[in-house]
Amino acid sequence: MEKLAGSGCELLIPLSERKPLQEIEGSITKTWRRRLWSKFNKAVREFELVKDGDKIAVAVSGGKDSLLMAKLFQEMQKHRVSRFELEFIAMDPGFHESNREMLISNCEYLGIPVKVFESRIFDIVDHIASDYPCYMCARMRRGALYSKAQELGCNKLALAHHFDDIIETTLLNLFYAGAFKTMRPKLKSANFKNMELIRPMCYIHEEDIKKFISFSGIAAMNCGCVVAAKKTSSKRREMKELIRELKKTNSEVDSAIFNAARNVNLDSILGWQKNGIRHSYLEFYDDECLSTE
Repeated sequence: MEKLAGSGCELLIPLSERKPLQEIEGSITKTWRRRLWSKFNKAVREFELVKDGDKIAVAVSGGKDSLLMAKLFQEMQKHRVSRFELEFIAMDPGFHESNREMLISNCEYLGIPVKVFESRIFDIVDHIASDYPCYMCARMRRGALYSKAQELGCNKLALAHHFDDIIETTLLNLFYAGAFKTMRPKLKSANFKNMELIRPMCYIHEEDIKKFISFSGIAAMNCGCVVAAKKTSSKRREMKELIRELKKTNSEVDSAIFNAARNVNLDSILGWQKNGIRHSYLEFYDDECLSTE
């Protein structure tokens, strides 16, 4: 692992050289068919993420996840699964110059026609939320990406959250927010009219993404944030370590956490929220006829 001078973060730089683009693209539907391609298409079909006529803004951060997502979308378009348009967008929130160059260089090599646009998010976050930069940065980044996507005439914004992101977020909400909340594969934007956010990587495991990037020989950014380089929260790291420990005694514990979000039993909970309104099980207690003990 080599550290990029002045970036304040590490890069995943395999010792092997980059494989030819044709070989990388061919491997997605062959070598990585079961672990990447099939899971991507499963999510698209199961959650109806892509429809004919869509114009999708694919957010490319420069990290391993978004680079893979961009290539998966290109392969999907090539195989004409649906008739849709793609715009690849990358926001520069204040990257170190070497990180910006790496993002552009990787996209050029991988044949991703990315449109880079500027913002001052790192500076703003460092000023207003230096103690909790990641949460504020994520919210501001998403807003900027939505705005750019809308400007380009897109109706959907694709983010590269994967399987591990989803279960870690679920546990973070459970342990630190006292709420059972997860990441949906798609949701309608509350602030940007006629825009949807989609997460087509929701079934893909982070370990398989790392292996694909290493196989390809691509040097992907691990972190481009100059704010978080100075102070980061370790909560997500705690969740990763917790899941790793739990898997020692139950190898399917991560899948169980993921599936819990679609197996919520409303007969056995104390309360829930819908459209910002809190409800208690007592509201319906007198109407119940069967015990759920």
